[in-house]
Amino acid sequence: MEDVLTVYNRPVDPNRPRLCFDERPCQLLDDVVVGFRVEPGKAAKEDNEYVRQGTGVVLLAYDLDRGIRYAQSRKQRTSADYAEFMAEIVDTQYADAEQIDLVQDNLNTHKYGSFYAHLPLQQARLLSQKLVFHFTPKHGS
Repeated sequence: MEDVLTVYNRPVDPNRPRLCFDERPCQLLDDVVVGFRVEPGKAAKEDNEYVRQGTGVVLLAYDLDRGIRYAQSRKQRTSADYAEFMAEIVDTQYADAEQIDLVQDNLNTHKYGSFYAHLPLQQARLLSQKLVFHFTPKHGS
């Protein structure tokens, strides 16, 4: 935990941005019954029955220094999704950064190996050198 707190307390350095990353699995639900018409002065009424239309995941990186969020929705959460998301963020938003501190949980896909398994070798090597992983402790949230 001290490692993560040290990253949070570090002063802003334009050459070394600080990002937090996480993903959120979601159920995709649809209504069985169309919602009731809302009348002025009355509470909206909804039926609690739904049909499950699958699942998805939202990937989100938050720039602590600039207050900017980068998000994508994906059909699933795989090491390929993680690698592609990180590559896109780094390539488009942080190409000039020397290093990037990345705070994230210790999920099995959050590894440098995900880059090498799903990206061209040169790009994977660049990401592995540029991103400095800082893992939140288990049950730390």
